[in-house]
Amino acid sequence: MANALPTVAEYVVSRLADLGIDRVFGVPGDYAFPFDDAIEASDRLEWIVCANELNAAYAADGYARIKGVSILSTTYGVGELSAINGVMGARAQRLPVFHIVGAPSTRIQKQGLITHHTLGDGVFNQFQHLSAAACCVTANLTPDNVVSEMERVISEALRLSAPAYITVPMDLAKMPIIGTPVKGQALAEIKRVKSDPESLSAALSFAIEKINAAKTIVALPTNLVGNYGLRESLLAFLSQTGISFATTPMDKGIVSEAHPQYLGIYSGVWSNPAGLNVAVEGADLVLDIGGVVFEDFNTTFWSSNISTDKLLTLGDNFVRLGNTIFTGIALEDMLKGLTAKLKALPKLEFSTSLSPLSLQAEPSQPTSSANLYARIQKMLRPGDVYVVETGSCTIHSTPMLLPKDVGFQTQTLWGSIGWATPAAMGICMANQQGRTVLITGDGSHQLTANEIGVMGRYGIKPIIFVLNNGLYGVEIVLSEKGPSYDDLAHWNYAQIPAAMGCDKWFSARVSTVAELDTAIARAQAHDGASYIEIMISAEESQPLPESVQEQIYQSALKK
Repeated sequence: MANALPTVAEYVVSRLADLGIDRVFGVPGDYAFPFDDAIEASDRLEWIVCANELNAAYAADGYARIKGVSILSTTYGVGELSAINGVMGARAQRLPVFHIVGAPSTRIQKQGLITHHTLGDGVFNQFQHLSAAACCVTANLTPDNVVSEMERVISEALRLSAPAYITVPMDLAKMPIIGTPVKGQALAEIKRVKSDPESLSAALSFAIEKINAAKTIVALPTNLVGNYGLRESLLAFLSQTGISFATTPMDKGIVSEAHPQYLGIYSGVWSNPAGLNVAVEGADLVLDIGGVVFEDFNTTFWSSNISTDKLLTLGDNFVRLGNTIFTGIALEDMLKGLTAKLKALPKLEFSTSLSPLSLQAEPSQPTSSANLYARIQKMLRPGDVYVVETGSCTIHSTPMLLPKDVGFQTQTLWGSIGWATPAAMGICMANQQGRTVLITGDGSHQLTANEIGVMGRYGIKPIIFVLNNGLYGVEIVLSEKGPSYDDLAHWNYAQIPAAMGCDKWFSARVSTVAELDTAIARAQAHDGASYIEIMISAEESQPLPESVQEQIYQSALKK
């Protein structure tokens, strides 16, 4: 019937597609068949069937970093629990990932029947609180509540910029909805957070007074600005005020590093250029736009030293300086309000400028971090997104000066090794502006390399660098040299794409600078995906001094 109401499953996927999502990442499962079928039948969504649920969650995380929102679909119990680590990482990154879970029918549940994917005890809700812990909002949908509940779930996930958990029993998912379907707006058209007018006015007056009183000001914009779709508002604010800015490693690339007001990476004692930390911490006022995460690796083992009395934070729904705090205020409204009311501000005086890494190396030299990252830096183009695995890759990539309009994505806070390979797939599918360039270590890659076959299946074209040093290098950096548990199984990485059916990929294994330059040139010219295995000496990984290790972990026995 032409005017028949959609089923609950059909309505859920259609309503989420209204946001502008065009792919769903997941693994099909029998309790989720109504959702699987609804996704398959949709003319707006493409099923991306991943190698496993954890990879699917990582891919949804990556997609949401570019598109602003994503969908993950798994089955009950075994599927959703496999995905939890990836969903929790999305929560740490403040990404709205809608996790849809199909559950056993209410007929099975009402009878207390023992069925698969359960503990055999006739209890059917013990997994929900585990999955919900990774999310900011949950919903148990029925035909009569699905319309109102979906509006609540979407609103909360977007307001808090965090994952949402949606579950529907199989029989209810097949039933028609009761009520009038809602046709939603695209994500860019939605006002996600609203301000209390009086609080906003007071916060703006307070912030403007502090800003105008400061002789030196520096800004630290964060990824939350991008998560809320506010990059253009941030750029307008920077243009209007002329304020100098830096970013932490976690927030690298939120604004193009070719921007004339960009100073570098602020990360405590390992800031780049050297001395930037002193300049930032010496400013009269530091404008924290979005909420800097003063995490151990983000600020070099908590070595940042910005006084709270001069750290003016524009949070997602609050403004704070020292002990003064205003609540009920949207970041968007603060940015636009400050842009409208401020004029040019004094720039932070910092004479040291960033420059690209040196390309100097003899063609016969062995490949190493010293000659690799400069070449990646040179190959990046406007619109590209550089995806960096956690660990040693992040340490070497953070100081890079990214070319104009090149994005940067990593997972500093959650730090789940293996994230980058599936996340790069999601990023590649979402990024319509340029290429996706991934760098990962062999230890991380071994966790999720099975997603390479999925990339080949769906015809995406990333450029992937895999560093092969035969061990968990960052583990040695952070502990000691020699434990056998840091050694890896020896894989022939360059053979992986062909073995997984990626027939049109360019693959190579390189061990000298000349071979690396040739492989990069081939990848640049190749109309397809590329996969380059790079041999790196295990001797590059040397332990940090014991005093630094103790600063990180604070676990030594006190005598």
